[in-house]
Amino acid sequence: MRLRGSAISLGSACAVALLLSGCAQTPLVQRAVAPNPFGYQKVSAVCHVSPVTTGADGSMAVTMAVRSDDGLCALSVQQPGGGNYASFGVNPAPSHGKAFLYNYDGHTYVDYTPATSFVGSDSFTAELIPASGGKREHLTVKATVDATGVSVTAPTPPSSTKTAAPVAKKAAPARHVRARHKR
Repeated sequence: MRLRGSAISLGSACAVALLLSGCAQTPLVQRAVAPNPFGYQKVSAVCHVSPVTTGADGSMAVTMAVRSDDGLCALSVQQPGGGNYASFGVNPAPSHGKAFLYNYDGHTYVDYTPATSFVGSDSFTAELIPASGGKREHLTVKATVDATGVSVTAPTPPSSTKTAAPVAKKAAPARHVRARHKR
């Protein structure tokens, strides 16, 4: 006995998904780590970020534990109503690393990369400016940085090949020439 198959053209991926499991009206985006839209970012082996807290004055604060292994630690923030901030800056900048802010997929990301093999505390403040031109919001990031397992090789000194200094030529001894007079 031979079975005949039939194909049904449904015209959309949602219709196919409906047959299989149903369609979601809005996709749920969940991230365990920040996206890497630039393709060159290395994430630190240790990156623990506390939830953002808001003080009575409206300033925000967050703590971060990160390893100084030349990788970054990132956190994501959004405006109170949702969406990314229109503009941002860093003031003051971190003393022992670098901060990088960017918008991606409706979020504003704050990346911190400590100086390689630095151990200690660092902090900086991200100034976040809402799209409506409202009051600037301040996010203070306090980082605790460790260097467990981080090794830095000492730079190799330039080759010690010495070149001989040019030797000055001795001046030829002066000749005493007697003038001969013709007679």
